[in-house]
Amino acid sequence: MPRKSFTAQWVENVASTDRRIDYFDQKLPGLGLRVSPSGVKSWFYMYRPKGNSRKARMTLGRYPAFSLADVRDTVREKSLMVARGSDPAEEQREKNLAPTFAELAEAFIELYAKEHKRSWREDRRVVRTDLLPAWANRKAQDITRRDVIALLDKIVKRGARIQANRTLALIRKMYNWGIGRDLVPTNPCVQISAPGKENQRDRVLTEAEMRALWAAFDKQSPLMAAMLKLRLVTAQRGGEVCSMAWLDVDIENGWWLIPAERAKNGLAHRVPLSGLALSILAPLREISGEREWVFPSPVRNAGYIANVQKAAERVRKEAGFDDFVLHDLRRTAASYMTSLGVSRLVVSKILNHVEPGVTRVYDRYSYDKEKREALETWAKHLEECMASNQLGKKGHT
Repeated sequence: MPRKSFTAQWVENVASTDRRIDYFDQKLPGLGLRVSPSGVKSWFYMYRPKGNSRKARMTLGRYPAFSLADVRDTVREKSLMVARGSDPAEEQREKNLAPTFAELAEAFIELYAKEHKRSWREDRRVVRTDLLPAWANRKAQDITRRDVIALLDKIVKRGARIQANRTLALIRKMYNWGIGRDLVPTNPCVQISAPGKENQRDRVLTEAEMRALWAAFDKQSPLMAAMLKLRLVTAQRGGEVCSMAWLDVDIENGWWLIPAERAKNGLAHRVPLSGLALSILAPLREISGEREWVFPSPVRNAGYIANVQKAAERVRKEAGFDDFVLHDLRRTAASYMTSLGVSRLVVSKILNHVEPGVTRVYDRYSYDKEKREALETWAKHLEECMASNQLGKKGHT
């Protein structure tokens, strides 16, 4: 094996022969250049791991993608690792086998979230919309605190501070789970504070604001407009409306059953469908066709529409309410029903809140009649609001 004093010019001009030749650098021990008969030039590093009588070989890359200066820096770094007792080739093999972020995220969703979290669909949505576009093909163990902070800053910049909090919590949980499974060595979320202040909102929309929002809903796609309107009309949670299935909707009798597995609190829930709600649902059967979901995703085999953040941003811009969030719809519906004389108990039943103490155990009455009357009253009031020319002058504030 010939030894040469490597220079940039020599590396560029060294010619191939009819056999493969390995050249070694006289200036930097261990650095080598392999020249194949086809003319391909590849850098390598030869070294003897501590406690091993046999030399190891590590490929560093091809010339000219990696220059002489590049590989000399790399060899110096690897030589220092060897001097400290590490085996750089073995560490590289382990890194190559380490999961990508996409693989870690998929394992977390399939092996943990689906089994332990009712909100796993929301986790999957966040993974697909925010995390994979940024980190999919990177090694999970290479994601740094700086990477996490940059991602959160991007979410905050689009006006979703609370969503940034949820995303941070998801990443932290994912990495803690990965550490427990020996998939990653550390968690990049250590000492990262939640970017958004979690204040309990008490915002209730005025009648004028509801009318402006309703008009903004109408400028969305038919499916998205219907979804947003149903959140206001039925007072149900966003995720439960998104995942509405035709199998659970009884149009003829005006009922919607939210199964326990899709209810946030794990309790099955019967929702009376008012005349207004049924009029919103009626055109959707033709749009969704034979698909299972009332609001099917436009992406093939992706289930139902789960990401409504972009639509929320468009509605905010259209209506001119920078401080509007989608959960305001549910809070507003509940507040107005109370102001219209509906008892707080019935409103709580409509919202499917978990009751404390023995009441939950012994009160098995369904309140179906009261819930239907309340939602019909709310729908009538909402229709009057939409039609009123005096909206906002005498309304609820």
